[in-house]
Amino acid sequence: MTGKTQAVLEVNNIAVHYGGIKAVNGISFSLEPGRISGILGPNGSGKTTLLGALTRMVSLTSGSLVFLGQDYSKVPARKILSLGIARTFQTVRVLPDRTVLDNILLGTDALSSSRAGNVKENVRQAIERTGLEGFEQVRPGELSYGVQRRVEIARAIAAQPSLLLLDEPTAGMNQHERQEIGTLLRKLSEEGLTQLLIEHDVQMMLDTCDKLFAMNFGVLIAEGTPESVVQSISVQESYLGKRAQQNA
Repeated sequence: MTGKTQAVLEVNNIAVHYGGIKAVNGISFSLEPGRISGILGPNGSGKTTLLGALTRMVSLTSGSLVFLGQDYSKVPARKILSLGIARTFQTVRVLPDRTVLDNILLGTDALSSSRAGNVKENVRQAIERTGLEGFEQVRPGELSYGVQRRVEIARAIAAQPSLLLLDEPTAGMNQHERQEIGTLLRKLSEEGLTQLLIEHDVQMMLDTCDKLFAMNFGVLIAEGTPESVVQSISVQESYLGKRAQQNA
């Protein structure tokens, strides 16, 4: 008899309130190892606040966060990477005047000595996994937006995280670039990396994610397979309603 696989992340009834504003209000879910989960929702639904809470950049009003069996609800944001949680941001944050290699190396700076390991090998693997061989001495400012995003993802995985959080990884990209990022995320998933992404591109979510969560007004309104969530009435009304009315 086999035991239940330990969740990589357990979010237990967390809330983030700003006075009377309930940005996140009683959310619970868990992430399975090696899977890609996505959070869908309209602007103002609480997605970015939730991501900030998961990385401890936003304080919890209540609830708890458990990563690989360890409660990290009170761990400061500066120590999150050393736990094994890395993230990317809505806008690409690279240093345009430093080389690609230098930018990726920055991803290992905040690691504790116990997790630093073989930094050069970790960086080499990150470059290989993201298809950036040959770009090491190029400056990101000379690269396309899609390749710059790959540099940012390489910097995140150079820290050898167990969980990667991505905030709108395909924002501002054309269709070809979005497909390339989706393919990269699937490849990382096949290699065992657990991922949680926020994204507005519904088709990208359908093509990339194993599971979807939908948010609105700070609460989860649906979860399940990407197809079932996108087709649910609550999501259609909250997320797709205005667009559907405009196209009617």
